[in-house]
Amino acid sequence: MEYIINTTLYILKGTVVSLKIYAVTAIFSVPLAIFFALGKVSKHKTLKMALEAYTWVFRGTPLLLQLFFAYYGLPILGITMTPFMAAAVTFIVNYAAYMTEIFRAGIESIDKGQYEAAHSLGMNYVQTMRRIVIPQAIRRVLPPTCNEAITLVKDTALVAAIGMADLLRSAKEVLTRDFTIIPFVIAALFYLAMSWVIVFIFKKIEQRYSVY
Repeated sequence: MEYIINTTLYILKGTVVSLKIYAVTAIFSVPLAIFFALGKVSKHKTLKMALEAYTWVFRGTPLLLQLFFAYYGLPILGITMTPFMAAAVTFIVNYAAYMTEIFRAGIESIDKGQYEAAHSLGMNYVQTMRRIVIPQAIRRVLPPTCNEAITLVKDTALVAAIGMADLLRSAKEVLTRDFTIIPFVIAALFYLAMSWVIVFIFKKIEQRYSVY
């Protein structure tokens, strides 16, 4: 029992690293994606083309390759970042690209008649988006957003590739040292617990937006 407690505490330190990456990514990628999605549904052709290129690059290349580029490639160009900074920047721009497409699809799924109805009520573009379109779009994009949120939990394990002592790497270190499968079982329980919390939170959000 003492061994399990000590192993859990050691892996917990790695879990903190994973949670920091997760929190930073969630906090910055979601608003960034909403801003980019509004740009993709706008009438500015240059902006739309730039955002198309951005989402194409970051959705079309592996997250691990982007992580290597940020940590090992950018120093060649004179841009050096700590492992955490490189991981945070990479995860934010990568997940913002995926979320941009999800939010864009959600916004475009709103019936055009609602724009005309809002206009007839005297609402401008910002008021229409804030009061009519965005609340309904959020309701529709919650399921795919929840999937991305769960995927992010598992993707945080990739930071071990640039030397960060995350949850999975901590478990692997204990396994290599003690040659027992217990660390992997504990790591799996941590991942499952985090995924459960995410699903619970999204269910609460869905209930809140069920009125739309």
